[in-house]
Amino acid sequence: MTASPPSPDVATDEGEFIAALRRLKAWSGLSYRQLERRAAEAGRVLPYSTASTALGRKSLPREELLVAFVLACGLDDEEAASWVAVRKRIAVGDCVAATEPRAARRPRWRPALGLAAAVLSLALAGGATLPLKVGDEVETLQATVGK
Repeated sequence: MTASPPSPDVATDEGEFIAALRRLKAWSGLSYRQLERRAAEAGRVLPYSTASTALGRKSLPREELLVAFVLACGLDDEEAASWVAVRKRIAVGDCVAATEPRAARRPRWRPALGLAAAVLSLALAGGATLPLKVGDEVETLQATVGK
């Protein structure tokens, strides 16, 4: 190991992250079996077949596997934390849009479901039927039932 290790910071998706892991393995100069032994010496579990499979996939490895792998490659805890942070950023990248206000994310079928539940309750309670227009609020229906 001569030059500085590859950094995961430029990875923006799973494929780029796995490519960075492959570069890290190449940088280490170690075989999968050697990585397994180094991980075991550090008290971590990293089966060589699992490491090989992880670098052949296009999905992110589990966090525990990632930590064992980068430490076995010769990185320290701080560098491993950097890899974990990038992994987390990529893993939640698709969920960023879910930070909009809760009302904006509410499914459109909810009012219809509430209306259907109210009508079913009325039907089961006494068989009464009420003429309703599409779009009537459940609260209006409940106020009518209470009279």
